Amino acid sequence: MGATEKPRRITMTPAALRVLEAAARLFYERGIHAVGVDLIAAEAGVTKKTLYDRFGSKEQIVVEYLADRDERWRAFLDQYLAAADPAPSARVLAVFDASHAWSSEHSSKGCSMVNAHAEISDPSHPAHPIITGQKQWMLDLFTRLAGDITPGQADRLARTLMLLHEGALVAHGLNIFPDPIPHAREQAQALLAAPSG
Repeated sequence: MGATEKPRRITMTPAALRVLEAAARLFYERGIHAVGVDLIAAEAGVTKKTLYDRFGSKEQIVVEYLADRDERWRAFLDQYLAAADPAPSARVLAVFDASHAWSSEHSSKGCSMVNAHAEISDPSHPAHPIITGQKQWMLDLFTRLAGDITPGQADRLARTLMLLHEGALVAHGLNIFPDPIPHAREQAQALLAAPSG
């Protein structure tokens, strides 16, 4: 989410949490457009009325799914950054380590934000700011970390790191070659070790 755009969120009841859990699994495995509210309700063990009472629309379920996934990713990444060596390059590499661990555990089909953007490219969709905001947040993170390494060229280095990172996530989801995220980490490490200028 951008600094000014915050999506409307709902208060989670036990039934809403069951809906969200079922929707998250189904959306990620099958795609957002391919999954209807009937299937979500059936998988969650609730009626369609309950689903609509809690969320109001399928769009709101999508918002909650992506916002929840983004929040969990940020918390997961924060643990890696907190545990990393304080050296600036080590903190950059910790992002790749976190992505490798997260992808191995949670993202066999690639990045949920990239996958969602393939289906939701309309900026007026309420989930669109979550998708683009998550990627902007990642670029901002790389820019802050790069600023500790090359203050005068932080934007350039951050964009290169972002391209390595996002390309690795896409390659992971496509499963074209093994271990794309560790490969991207190696490339980032080589880039960070290269003399600047």
